[in-house]
Amino acid sequence: MTNEIKRFSLNDGTTLPAVGLGTVQIKGAKGVTSVLTAIQNGYRLIDTSTNYNNEGMVGEAVRRSTVPREELIISSKLPGAAHDYDKAILMIQESLYRIGIDYFDKYLIHWPLPKQGKYVEAWRALVDAQKFGLIKTIGVSNFLEEHLTNIIDETGVTPATNQIERHPYFNNKELVRVNEEKGILTEAWSPFGREINDVLTNPVIKEIAERQAKTAAQVILRWNIENNVLPIAKSASSKNQITNLDLFDFELTDEDRQQIDSLDQGEDGRLQGQHPNEYEEFD
Repeated sequence: MTNEIKRFSLNDGTTLPAVGLGTVQIKGAKGVTSVLTAIQNGYRLIDTSTNYNNEGMVGEAVRRSTVPREELIISSKLPGAAHDYDKAILMIQESLYRIGIDYFDKYLIHWPLPKQGKYVEAWRALVDAQKFGLIKTIGVSNFLEEHLTNIIDETGVTPATNQIERHPYFNNKELVRVNEEKGILTEAWSPFGREINDVLTNPVIKEIAERQAKTAAQVILRWNIENNVLPIAKSASSKNQITNLDLFDFELTDEDRQQIDSLDQGEDGRLQGQHPNEYEEFD
């Protein structure tokens, strides 16, 4: 085996590296340093969002980086306040100006907000923004099967990716399966569970890590990749950034994967207040 970073193929013909850098809560001058360090450490997919309030930080890191722009994959997300078609187009343009780039390599609808009922309209905006050259790859985030079916039926365009909550206590396997059936790559946000961060000290995962001579974080990231899921891993630490990319010189056993799957707690494991049919993202 090699430690060269694997790539996933998307339904639009493009590819993504198998691990992305998450930037939620990474901001300001320290954030610029963290993202720059990540790029130097080998990250090429940088995931941000308008509602992270750090697109400017990401743009500054891109400008300071010695890595050519065309080698970086900059991804952002449409906020709930801009699901109206015209607002969405303007928001995409403003985000590009804010970051200081000419196009997004990847852009997602952050949440479906079904109570608002405008996610199909927002998706039409992304489809057109792609035609206008503002976005290369379009996708969604936190979309359930019914949301995916609606936007595909209404537009004839299938998202390339769907970024969803997925960690050992909420493995979301059914939605991963739905995505795969529709030809959509699953991305995993918060693969270490955020405040449910004892997944990194869970005895089952620690035992697997010790047997594999890897860290718990590496085991969780590898578990995602072996399930054809692209994890978006946040880390401001250079040491952890490097470790989180060192995933391609080992494989989990079937028993390892089954043990991790067995940690699933169903809806009880979901981060509180983050159900896609209930979460209201307007701030």
